[in-house]
This record gives sequence, structure tokens and C-alpha cells, in this order.
Amino acid sequence: MEKTVTATIGGREFSISTGKMAKQASGAVVVQLGETVVLVTAVSAKNPKEDVSFLPLTVEYQERIYAAGRIPGNYFRREIGRPSEDETLRARQIDRPIRPLFTEGYNFETQVIATVLSTDKCDPGILALVGASAALEISDIPFDGPIAGIIKCRINNEFAANPTLEQMMESDIDLTVAGSKTGVVMVEAGANIVSEKDMLDAIYFGHDAMQPIIDMQAELKNHPGQGKESLFPQNGIRNWLPRS
Repeated sequence: MEKTVTATIGGREFSISTGKMAKQASGAVVVQLGETVVLVTAVSAKNPKEDVSFLPLTVEYQERIYAAGRIPGNYFRREIGRPSEDETLRARQIDRPIRPLFTEGYNFETQVIATVLSTDKCDPGILALVGASAALEISDIPFDGPIAGIIKCRINNEFAANPTLEQMMESDIDLTVAGSKTGVVMVEAGANIVSEKDMLDAIYFGHDAMQPIIDMQAELKNHPGQGKESLFPQNGIRNWLPRS
């Protein structure tokens, strides 16, 4: 069943939709801000991985050349090869906030893959982070979310949420914040000689600005046909815990 939730973030419509693409995944969402569109899928193995003492989680972030309106030719048409440095860094940016939120003892191989389908003037990486949380939330995977991420910048002493790339060039603060309903879980920042108070104000502003995105995920999860209890009505996510 298709479902779309929307909110206004930074003066633009931010949407998360599910039920139309990648239906065979455990959870899949399409996140859109302006003309930037990112598909995020979450898939888990049906059986646990034996004799592992870690979470076997793989996170991939993929940028396609066609997302910017270019079609490569000849040998490179398939876009094969290793991830770029930027793709690797963005995958780590997704991995860090979501990894601690899986149920303790969960040892099923899990993949979260974000694919940029279209991009215009905003950073698709932060949409991929939101999509990873949303895809896990609506899946049957035991995930203690939701979380959200947001990019903040400051132009002429005023903060802006999820700014365009042109706005970022004029900013003296470049801040990426990931957080839950109650706190901040990850911060990446760069600044041009600003005070500690200004950075703290930017973090708090970012946490407040991401709350509508967290509420959107809760609404999406509670939609009929979504959520972990609807997939396992008898035992819920307990069916996913390691066998004794």
C-alpha cells in the first residue's frame, strides 16, 4: 500500500513515501526534497549468521551519473568500479548513527543501500540518512529508531535548514546533525572562526529543525500494513532474535 508523508523543512517540501518501489525489500522508501530524490532500501537475511560477535551491517551510498542528467557512454555506461571517496564518506555518515540502534544480540546480515535517483541544488547525503532510518523503521528488522539528519548553515547570522549548494558557499558554519526525538547522536561540522556558543546554538537549532522529520517517520510506521507488529502479529520482532 502506497503512503506518502510530507513536512515543510527550510521553506521547502520534504517527503517520504513507500509502497511503490523496491517492494521485495524488508523496507524501502523514497525521500524527496525539491528535485533531489533518493531511494533507500533495507534488507535482512532470514537466518542468523553463526559465530559472530558483531553486527553484520553493510551500508552503501551510490550516486548515479544519470541523477544529474548525464548518460555515460561506451565502457563506463554501467558505472562499474569502486565507490568514490565522497560515496564512502557518506556511507559512513549513515552507518554511524544507525548502527547502535539495532537490538542487542541481532546477528542477521543486513544491507542498507541508498541510491541517488535525481539531484538538483541540495545535498542528497542527508536524504539518504533519513531514508535509512525510515526504511528500517517500516521493516521487520529490530531497530530502535527513528532518527533524522539535517544540514545547517549560517548566512548573515541567520541559520538555514537543508540549504542549497549555493547557500553553503556563503555560509560560515557547515553543520550536519543526526539525532533522535530526545538527543543528538552525531555531529559533523566545519566553520570559519566562530565561537563555541555559535556552534552549540547551531546544534540545538538543528535538533529542533529535524523533529518534523522524526514525526513523519512515526506516521509512516503507524500506517496500516507497516510496522514490525503487523509483520509478526504473534511475536513481533522477537522472531528475529538469535536462536538459543
